Amino acid sequence: MNRKAFIKKTLGAAIIAVPAYALMSCSNDDSTDVAPVEDPEASDCLINGANATAISSNHGHTLSVSKEDIDAGTEKTYAIQGTSGHNHTIVVTAANFNTLKSEKSISIESSRDSSHRHNVTVSCA
Repeated sequence: MNRKAFIKKTLGAAIIAVPAYALMSCSNDDSTDVAPVEDPEASDCLINGANATAISSNHGHTLSVSKEDIDAGTEKTYAIQGTSGHNHTIVVTAANFNTLKSEKSISIESSRDSSHRHNVTVSCA
């Protein structure tokens, strides 16, 4: 876990720990400048990158896509071998990167290696 993720999770726990009545209490301040509370669990590809959240019939394959790759948005081929005894590749297109930038998941079919393929779902971390 990186420093930013730790801070987000810690902030989230602190927000949950605050009693609801404390959040709804009235005050004499007529100010309307209230900062929105961000969801500490929210994923963001441009901040955290992305990971394979599902790989069909998986037997050790993994994928991690850096935030730099997502920001660049240039087609790229990734190896997903992980701890498997063989490799597969997936191609993430510029259009796929645009989808990730909009915080949506993508699904890509891997190369055919060792007589099979995998469907890989990639989501923001």
